[in-house]
Amino acid sequence: MIAFVSGPVAALAPTTAVIEVGGIGMAVQCTPGTLADLRVGQEARLATSLIVREDSLTLYGFADDDERQVFELLQTASGVGPRLAQAMLAAHSPDALRIAVATGDEKALTAVSGIGKKGAQKLLLELKDRLGEPVGTARIGHQGIGAAVTPAWRDQLHAALIGLGYATREADEAVAAVTPQAEAALAENGQAPVPQLLRAALQTLNRAR
Repeated sequence: MIAFVSGPVAALAPTTAVIEVGGIGMAVQCTPGTLADLRVGQEARLATSLIVREDSLTLYGFADDDERQVFELLQTASGVGPRLAQAMLAAHSPDALRIAVATGDEKALTAVSGIGKKGAQKLLLELKDRLGEPVGTARIGHQGIGAAVTPAWRDQLHAALIGLGYATREADEAVAAVTPQAEAALAENGQAPVPQLLRAALQTLNRAR
């Protein structure tokens, strides 16, 4: 197993980063959120998971080991392959998925392209007790199942775009486009203004049409 790759970023594409490792360009499939943090020419370290098929070897890359672990755990559920697992992580952070499973949040799962209501119900049953407790700042409320949670700005923005009728792919791209603006706001004020980010994201979507 290739646990991680480390080296300068040689190229970036909508779904792929090429990391130069020992003179070899390793093509790594990544979510828009992970790609948004990479810059061509800069050093990067991505946790990875190698998926072996009869006709292909595909390397998936993640921002950290926790994201990779969730990617692999998601695939223990029936019907979940690497592409769907990656789509789930593109729509939600690892902790957001843990919270969705713990609280039985069907809407969070159906926001992922390729997951319908029945599929979401099945996943909630199969993934229960597999993903563990949130490891970040997000926590399940004291009232237990169904209690309100406060997601990160990325999850709030993504959910808002989905609620406005945009496809998951469009929402992913718009969130990635405003990530630098959000990070600048976090560095300056300690918080990301979701309403302003939403307006900026909508502007990028309108320009793309």
